[in-house]
Amino acid sequence: MLQRFAAVIMRIREPKTTALIFGSGKMVCTGAKSEHQSKLAARKYARIIQKLGFDAKFQDFKIQNIVGSCDVKFPIRLEGLAYSHGAFCSYEPELFPGLIYRMKQPKIVLLIFVSGKIVLTGAKVRDETYTAFENIYPVLTEFRKTQQPTKE
Repeated sequence: MLQRFAAVIMRIREPKTTALIFGSGKMVCTGAKSEHQSKLAARKYARIIQKLGFDAKFQDFKIQNIVGSCDVKFPIRLEGLAYSHGAFCSYEPELFPGLIYRMKQPKIVLLIFVSGKIVLTGAKVRDETYTAFENIYPVLTEFRKTQQPTKE
């Protein structure tokens, strides 16, 4: 049996976002680069739906998930990190190249890659991403990969 996704997908160019609009009247807006852009986009979608003749109202707007990314500019020993922080980590390189670090406070999930690139997700407010990064940075420096001198 063919599974259908029960939402209308709508996109706008400015701010460049995608909305999923459900029959219940709820909407999920993704892709905005800031909280302000997210709210602006959601208002635009509501306006478009009103112009289509629906009794739409813009209400109960809330940010559910903020995703951030950064680069610490040094490689990381993921095996060592996974071993030492086992309670918070999931690292299965044959399934996914990044280490998944589930921070308790703030409640943020970090994807940590050997390259030093980090993705932080699950924040409800921007400051949670900054706090999570401040918490993880000393740990990352502890597991910084050092270049092994090559044998000539």
